[in-house]
Amino acid sequence: MGDSQAILAAALENLAQTPGIFLEAKSSWYKTKAVGPPQPDYWNGCVILQVEISPQSLLETLLEIEQKFGRVRQEHWGPRTLDLDLLLYDDLIVDTPTLQIPHPRMQERAFVLVPLAEIAPNWIEPVSGRLIQDLLKEVDSSDVHLVMGN
Repeated sequence: MGDSQAILAAALENLAQTPGIFLEAKSSWYKTKAVGPPQPDYWNGCVILQVEISPQSLLETLLEIEQKFGRVRQEHWGPRTLDLDLLLYDDLIVDTPTLQIPHPRMQERAFVLVPLAEIAPNWIEPVSGRLIQDLLKEVDSSDVHLVMGN
């Protein structure tokens, strides 16, 4: 919700200015239908970060940035200004009540796999042991539309 392009650019700037986080690569931006209740389309993209903080600290940083941009969690998968997900962290597999790595639904979601495959096609998803580019081949990406190249 809101000016997606401006919010995403500002959120990335916040990430890049966070001690221990270095922005290494950014995908293009893609527009997709929202998952969940009726709401506007979303802009999606992925970034590769080099981090010197733990996965839990990175998650906390992402949640703080979401809140800074007005994220309010009222309805599951409901409308939101910003949604930052931690998809992968090296080859770690984490399953705690507050954090799951890899992201539990990333393999099913073209809006995740299309931008991720753009910047990390040869990364291996650690649970399946499969390349990101191969996971992308198994999802329907016809509703993922490029809106702004990298």
